[in-house]
Amino acid sequence: MTLPQAASAAPVSEPAPPDDTHRAPDSLICPARHIFDTAAVTAAIDRDAADGTPVRQAAVAHLRDALAAGREAIATAFAARPFAAREAVSSYSYLTDRVVALVFELATTRLHANPTPTEGEHLSVFAVGGYGRAEMAPFSDVDLLFVSPWKLTPWAESVIESMLYIFWDLHLKVGHSSRTVKECLRLGRDDYTIRTALLEHRFLGGDAALDTDLSEKLWSELFEGTGSDYVEAKLAEREQRHRKQGGQRYIVEPNVKEGKGGLRDLQTLFWIAKYVNHVQDAADLVDKGLFTQDEFDECIEAENFLLAVRCHLHLIAGRAMDQLTFDMQIEVAERMGFVDKGGRRGVEHFMQAYFRHATTVGELTRIFLSALEADHVRKAPRLKSILRRPPRTRKGFRRLQNRLAFDSDSRIFDDPLYILRIFEEALRTGLFIHPDALRQIAANLRLIDDPVRRDPDAARIFFDLLLKYGNPERGLRRMNEIGVLGAYLPEFERIVAMMQFNMYHHFTVDEHIIQCVSTLSQIEREELVEELPIASRILKNGVDRKVMYIALLLHDIGKGMTEDHSVVGARIARKVCPRLGMKQADTDTVEWLVRYHLLMSDMAQKRDLADPRTIRDFAKAVRTTKRLDLLTVLTVCDIRGVGPGTWNNWKAQLLRTLYSETAHALENGLEALNRETRGAEARRQLREALSDWDRATVKRETKRHYPPYWQGMDTVAHVTFAHMLRGLGNGDIRIDLTPDEDRDATRVCFAMVDHPGIFSRLAGALALVGANVVDARTYTTKDGFATAVFWVQDIEGSPYDEDRLPRLRSMIERTLHGEVVASEALESRDKMKKRERPFRVPTSITFDNDGSEIYTIIEVDTRDRAGLLYDLTRTLANANISISSAVIATYGAQVVDSFYVKDMFGLKIHSAQKRQSLEKKLREAIDKGAERARR
Repeated sequence: MTLPQAASAAPVSEPAPPDDTHRAPDSLICPARHIFDTAAVTAAIDRDAADGTPVRQAAVAHLRDALAAGREAIATAFAARPFAAREAVSSYSYLTDRVVALVFELATTRLHANPTPTEGEHLSVFAVGGYGRAEMAPFSDVDLLFVSPWKLTPWAESVIESMLYIFWDLHLKVGHSSRTVKECLRLGRDDYTIRTALLEHRFLGGDAALDTDLSEKLWSELFEGTGSDYVEAKLAEREQRHRKQGGQRYIVEPNVKEGKGGLRDLQTLFWIAKYVNHVQDAADLVDKGLFTQDEFDECIEAENFLLAVRCHLHLIAGRAMDQLTFDMQIEVAERMGFVDKGGRRGVEHFMQAYFRHATTVGELTRIFLSALEADHVRKAPRLKSILRRPPRTRKGFRRLQNRLAFDSDSRIFDDPLYILRIFEEALRTGLFIHPDALRQIAANLRLIDDPVRRDPDAARIFFDLLLKYGNPERGLRRMNEIGVLGAYLPEFERIVAMMQFNMYHHFTVDEHIIQCVSTLSQIEREELVEELPIASRILKNGVDRKVMYIALLLHDIGKGMTEDHSVVGARIARKVCPRLGMKQADTDTVEWLVRYHLLMSDMAQKRDLADPRTIRDFAKAVRTTKRLDLLTVLTVCDIRGVGPGTWNNWKAQLLRTLYSETAHALENGLEALNRETRGAEARRQLREALSDWDRATVKRETKRHYPPYWQGMDTVAHVTFAHMLRGLGNGDIRIDLTPDEDRDATRVCFAMVDHPGIFSRLAGALALVGANVVDARTYTTKDGFATAVFWVQDIEGSPYDEDRLPRLRSMIERTLHGEVVASEALESRDKMKKRERPFRVPTSITFDNDGSEIYTIIEVDTRDRAGLLYDLTRTLANANISISSAVIATYGAQVVDSFYVKDMFGLKIHSAQKRQSLEKKLREAIDKGAERARR
């Protein structure tokens, strides 16, 4: 039998409830006896002990079973109620409480019974951290604090040691510390992390007098009078954490705990509230006037959602997991009941809900911090320069704590346009908007109604905000976060926090648009002249800025529908522009830009710019230099706004080439675009470059190639191939590897005797070394040699380092000489990463006989993988299709491979039957390769 509590040196008390009543629901997620039956577990341990089983061994066996059963009961109930997060975390805390309390009781009454303790042989155990808040996810750490009156006695050390061994045997991840009350105070003074843990300590068992002593001294000797220092320390910690997590709220794989707008931000808010306002329950902040009841309810709703996401993450992973990765997003969305609808996947609806809650957290934090400033607990923001006299505020505004505020509470009710004016005034003065003003705006967004949206003064204010102050992204982001942008432009509200479930876009749709606007303003400020010379020159020479900014603001506004977002967006632009008071001609231009905002990017990345037909078709589409300039700037901003690393020299070079060639054609006439003119100029430049060769050899070199060869490469490549072909024997294979800095790629040139399937063999050799092909073309000389050039990047999307080129060359040579068979070697290497598997990329194959004068263009849009190019080119080779060039455009997990091909007779593929047969074979190769990659 278990000894009575009176015999314990440290009487076991009932674990205390959490401080926050809102954290302790009336009921657990399932009946308490299903989670942990203390009496039954204790009786089972007693029975085994009576039969001679060591107490610790018996305890571990029965506690292990009870833990597993309790976790299963909670997980089952949570699966049935996937949003009952507060009940779930309280239940996991309750389960842990029962286990810790029982182990403490066993250690003090059975393993190390001490009926007559000395005054120093008293011990208490506390939950701290998330466990102290009774906020336990399925695999959260169990953080414990053991407190004794003085230095630990041998008895207390034995108790703690035995408890830890039992916890470790149970595979609990326990963090623990053993201290006196004085040590808690001393360490808490020097370390804010320890101080925060002590702030949330919760008594679990032992000597209740130690609990009282610790609580009283923490407030009287540590917390009292140090609120300001604590606030600054926690905010600095928060800022550092945000930087580490990427500094953005709308990162597409957010950390639900540590990310911006995540649980840690909410916890920081509650910590500060408790510390500064001496409240034990965050709900008391409503009575103190820091939050309205509606705001606090939003806070709790956001907390519940984020906790639910975290719990589901833990259960899916079977371990502690806080990163909401792409593969996890699918499963969490399904568990929480989000389904496909309205042309969008369930996971996209789920992530939109996630980001909206994260935004709520940010807004509530801002409101709370403003209240601290008002109470002088937190330092108000300093003006940018103490030497610059701050501008005076206009009528209707005042400066409050170095922030911009309305001059009266009735201002926006008297004139709703002040809702827009305050964002413009903030840009003009350089002041942050006071959260009290933001709070008032957020609560009265209904004031922005149709009459306000159609008011010419409202449009003037909005355009001033965009065009007048040089940093419109700051105003737009604040307007978006508070809901004003969606209220003024209702069409925009639908895309707020909308996630695009792919590996290409780094931001939500609304944040992507704001990033694009930011890039445009950077170009206007001449901050990107070296990186973006053409776009910078276009803006410096002058464009219609109103058209440019509105087109950029609306270019992706049609996303999330079943119809092509460019078509939907153009339709929306046709409605929005007149409402903003724009002229018909400007409306037409904006509509065209939105409708065709992907045209230039597609032409540059999916078509062969060496083919005159590509330039001619693009020039016909844009028609005027004005449109070309506007579309170029929009395209540059759009690509750069996708996310870090998306813009590179390769894309820059493609766009510069397309722009300059098209501008030349529009200026000099489309008839100037022909192969003969280009060929003659290329041969002339080669003769100049080979001026040290004898004339006969140079003439032989310029005569040995067919016309397409002269348009497909620059003079540097022509010179390289001239040297490689010189003296080349029938059995020789020559390879040249050269970094191409202008294109952010390594150029790989091959020269050898021509034979069928050569393009596929080269693609296979490059796939085996992990090279990512971004462009390729191959030509045959009149005397039977093949010249091929591939531009490749490494797995990071960069050129190969010089020291890696020898290995690259060696593997290519071994493959071309037959020492390595690509189809066999790729079996084990062509694998899909787990996090990439959830993406759906439907396969589309099209045949275009109009995009080139002499080739059929086969465009394959499908899921990317390492061996895809090899599989496609081998299929084409087996079908006796000759590949002249391949253009590869990658968008995260999606790739578009465009092949310029001829049939075995050197003709375009005109037969519909042959095209259908070829498409079937390509689809079979794609499906077979995808199945292999998923194994």
